Amino acid sequence: MKDLAGRIAIVTGGGSGMGRELVRQLVAEGCSVATCDVSASGLAETRRLCEQERLPQGLRITTHIVDVADESQVKRFRDEVAAQHETDRIHLLFNNAGIGGGSSMIVNDREEWERTFNIGWGGVYYCTRTFLPMLQKADKGHIINTSSVNGFWASIGANIPQTAYSAAKFAVKGFSEALQTDLRLHAPHIKCSVVMPGHIGTGIAANTGKVQSGNDSDSMTERQLRQARARIAAMGVDVSKMSDADVEKRVRERARRFLDEAPMSAAEAAAVILDGVKADRWRILVGEDARKIDELVRRSPEQAYDVDFFDKFTAEVGWKVGR
Repeated sequence: MKDLAGRIAIVTGGGSGMGRELVRQLVAEGCSVATCDVSASGLAETRRLCEQERLPQGLRITTHIVDVADESQVKRFRDEVAAQHETDRIHLLFNNAGIGGGSSMIVNDREEWERTFNIGWGGVYYCTRTFLPMLQKADKGHIINTSSVNGFWASIGANIPQTAYSAAKFAVKGFSEALQTDLRLHAPHIKCSVVMPGHIGTGIAANTGKVQSGNDSDSMTERQLRQARARIAAMGVDVSKMSDADVEKRVRERARRFLDEAPMSAAEAAAVILDGVKADRWRILVGEDARKIDELVRRSPEQAYDVDFFDKFTAEVGWKVGR
């Protein structure tokens, strides 16, 4: 699908980060887009950024409030797309929505853990199941599932657990690989790509607390502070002497660093993804850090979770320790 003009795309998680940039770049290429998120303000900003450009005649952008972890909401999303775009088919499905949190099976509570997993993996499954009939009706279709380097390497630091997010991203990668054969046999006009970004400058660190708590404002609730304490404690940090202000400061600084110190921007990542889709690549690594860690894990899988393995990798690619 080298030419995206005139196509219809679904983008989940379009209220910020890579999702927003995918929407903007798809629209710039003449593709109509239906995008969803749980953040109304984020979606409104995405739409505003798209509409400030001169849009091709007939192109449509629709925004939808959807929690992709809820199958009933995903089905409502599908029905809204069919009605608002006046179509029974789509061409591109970007399963991009995801959050962090639930890092430890031991320290973090089950609700937070499952919220992360159910969005990161459940959202991909529900959206694929729900929109597959519309993809089947198109002349060509492409499913693009966002996994992560954490879909083949379950680490973001030698002393930072990452169980929920990594479990979800491993599931997304395995599902996408299994679809290669399933689609070839039963729907050969539909392709599937798995996207594995490294450290990309997005707001996922800041957005995670908002989604986990259901709070879309910038001020942290008691629940957000409690969850943040649990995440910090999971890293082996003594939080007993930290005030709420200390916790909030640490959370905001981590979010700032994750965004500002990333080696690749969300816009650059979106361009790599779309180039991969046009080139019909099923495996899309995003960033030099992603390519490097893929190489190192394949070379020494038994050592992938040793402390010195992580230290060597971060030194080579320039990741900041404690990111």
